[in-house]
Amino acid sequence: MIRRLRFKFVLVNMGIVTLMLCVIFGLVFYFTSANLERESIRMMESIAEQPFQLSAPSEMGEDVRLPFFALQLGPRGELVATGGGYYDLSDDAFLHRLIDAAYASPRNLGVLEEYNLRYYRTDSPLRPCLVFADISSEQATLDGLIRTCLLIGGCSFLSFLWISVLLSRWAVRPVDAARERQRQFVASASHELKTPLTVILTNAELLQDPTYSPERRSVFLSNILTMSRQMRHLIEQLLELARADAAAPQAARLPVDFSALVSRSVLSFEPVFFERGLTLIPQVDERIQVLGEAAPLEQVVNVLLDNAQKYAREHGRVWVRLQMHGRDRCLLSVSNEGDPIPPEDLPHIFERFYRADPARSRDGSFGLGLSIAKAMVVRHQGKIWAESSQGVNRFLVELPRIKSTSLSQE
Repeated sequence: MIRRLRFKFVLVNMGIVTLMLCVIFGLVFYFTSANLERESIRMMESIAEQPFQLSAPSEMGEDVRLPFFALQLGPRGELVATGGGYYDLSDDAFLHRLIDAAYASPRNLGVLEEYNLRYYRTDSPLRPCLVFADISSEQATLDGLIRTCLLIGGCSFLSFLWISVLLSRWAVRPVDAARERQRQFVASASHELKTPLTVILTNAELLQDPTYSPERRSVFLSNILTMSRQMRHLIEQLLELARADAAAPQAARLPVDFSALVSRSVLSFEPVFFERGLTLIPQVDERIQVLGEAAPLEQVVNVLLDNAQKYAREHGRVWVRLQMHGRDRCLLSVSNEGDPIPPEDLPHIFERFYRADPARSRDGSFGLGLSIAKAMVVRHQGKIWAESSQGVNRFLVELPRIKSTSLSQE
């Protein structure tokens, strides 16, 4: 698929390049040919006005640049006089053939291909005149221009082809990465769903065996219910993640009291931390407001608090800090004492189904919470990242805040 996509990219790109080169070189050839023809015709018109006053090439003036000769005709078309120093004009039969060929055309200006001459005919009844100009140099110039255009065009085509191949690799790299992430996501989701489904099917089959006691059958039913709830929780997280991905970055622009929101979430989690023997230390600055939606932002805070209580060491401490950051930003940090996160895991900690500690894969977490939090933060034009140092793991969220001055004006 990626190779086919790259091939289409190169094909379309080279089609555009080929069209542009053809148009550019075609215009160059057309204007060069038209300019040479215009100069030749202007020279012939100048000669036709005074055909026999130009006796030598040095006296031809600035407009005369091509080999030429002029023929003066009588009233009945007989050859009266000739002029021009570039040709042998003693062959009357040749000259009469030229006269017949020039008068055979209804146009007074044209090209005699077999003689490689351009003619200009004046149909004055008293003094008809024919001027002939050699177009060999003009044809040679155009032939040289064609060869030059083909050479430059071929080199340009090969250069653009090489550049297009390199660009195709760069252009499809995000697609390839997204495809790989999608493949891993589907594989991970299938794996997470496979285990509870296997437990449900196994317990359902055991329920059909009448030899088991009612107590054992009750255990089987409890296992089915537990696994069903776990599957429902996973599906709800997947749907939440899909909604977060599909949401517009600026879908909502309502003021949210972020200080009150964080304080409310901390208050709701205090019993959980107390039950686990953890010390929760909040420090929330007041009157910090952001633009966005309250529900997704509260979910971000809840995900970070839940993650902190899950991975904090026994009887450890958890710090929640909300403060202003810079001129128009705010910074939320949730830190906990616990096993340090390896540096190689920090860049991947927000990936879907990623767990820095695989041993905790069955604690009810599917590795989607931080991915959902990241999607929500990005939706609000913020950023989220993780740090780990000296036995403290810290998750930080930076969001744009509403300045107090602008808020008072509202």
